Amino acid sequence: MENNRVLEMAYLMIDGRRTVREVAKLIGYSKSTVHHDLTTKLEHMDYTLFLEVKSLLEYNKKVRHLRGGEATKLKYQKEFQSGTPLSESI
Repeated sequence: MENNRVLEMAYLMIDGRRTVREVAKLIGYSKSTVHHDLTTKLEHMDYTLFLEVKSLLEYNKKVRHLRGGEATKLKYQKEFQSGTPLSESI
């Protein structure tokens, strides 16, 4: 059963080029569990698939600062459009 879960996580990540966070949300496990399964357990189950996942993890790590900047940009655009600072609306 656990093997199926790990493989499902790996295929979800690869097929959709998703992040660990996105896979965790889809499958209903924590980010820590997803990351642990994909970096330790998968290596012993399917090494070729592990290498693909590892490559995607490295790519996601390399561009995370860009994603963060884009998220911040969208946050402030939304704030500007609504006319109220987000700190006041919380």
